[in-house]
This record gives sequence, structure tokens and C-alpha cells, in this order.
Amino acid sequence: MRRTLLAGLAAGAAGTTALDAVSYLDMLQRARPASTTPEETARRAEDALHLSLSAEGPDSDAAANRRTALGALLGIAAGLATGVAYGLVRPHLGRVPLAALMAGAGLVANVGTTGPMVLLGVTDPRTWSTSSWLSDFFPHLAYGVATAGSFELMWRPPARRRAGFTPRSGARAVARACRSVVRTA
Repeated sequence: MRRTLLAGLAAGAAGTTALDAVSYLDMLQRARPASTTPEETARRAEDALHLSLSAEGPDSDAAANRRTALGALLGIAAGLATGVAYGLVRPHLGRVPLAALMAGAGLVANVGTTGPMVLLGVTDPRTWSTSSWLSDFFPHLAYGVATAGSFELMWRPPARRRAGFTPRSGARAVARACRSVVRTA
């Protein structure tokens, strides 16, 4: 279980990096500004929890800078948490096609980041333009591809046991035992 959790965490980190890269490429291509929704989400959470990010007040530069950092960190946390969840769930899914796993990971990441924004009243996806939907869709698709793809490369399902001994199965058993010894050394 620890191996799948760590693989999920690493896969979530890869997915988060891919999501950020696609977002920044979109910003570069279209010369669009960064989204302010993460900072606004941090501000709404700050208000709801009656917290202050700066002794200078909620409208100070220090508070605004901390909101920017907090918004980014919440996005990273959501990406890592989604990767860990993927690592916990994936071993129980059997032979699901990789494309479906990728789409599912991207969808969960999208809901995990957009959901709190909707709950706090920061955004309403029903009012988004096509451009806004695409700006949200492609980074989360990249997240799903990188997360599921990375996890699948790091994790392998338990080998099926074959009945009877053959020279090939014996060689495999010896190779597995050697790998196990090397890993524990």
C-alpha cells in the first residue's frame, strides 16, 4: 500500500507540473493574464474562516501576496491529493483502458479544484465562455494524462499465479526474489 501511495504522490506531482505547463503555454500563446480565481478563493476562505493573512489588514500588499501564494499552494495540494487518491483507487480498478483512467484523473482534478471555487461563489461554470472552458479543459486533460501515465509506469499489478512449474516460471521467480533482495538492501 505504501508503494501505491508514493507512486500516486509522484504521479500527482507529474500531473500538477503538466497542468501548470499547459496553463502557462496557453497564457504565452494567447497573451492572457493569469487567473485570479485561486487568489479570490483564498480570500473567500480567509473571510469565511475569519482569518487575516497580514497584520496590516486584508487589503495590504502583504495579504495580497500571501493570497497569491496560498492560491498556488492549494492548487498544488489538490494535484498531489488527487494523485494519492488515484494511487489508492487504481489497484482496485482492474483492466480499465488507460484513456479512461487518464480522463477520470483529469475530471477528478477538475472537480477538486473548481468545486471549492463554486462553493465559495468565486466562479460559476454555467456562465463560462467556450474559451474559458477550453482554458480549463486542456490543462486538466494534461493532468490526467501525466498522472495516470506516470502511475502506470511506476506501478504494476500483482502477477497472476500460474499452475505448475516451468523453466520460464522458475526464472521469473528467481528474478523476483533477486529484485526483492536488492530493494531491501
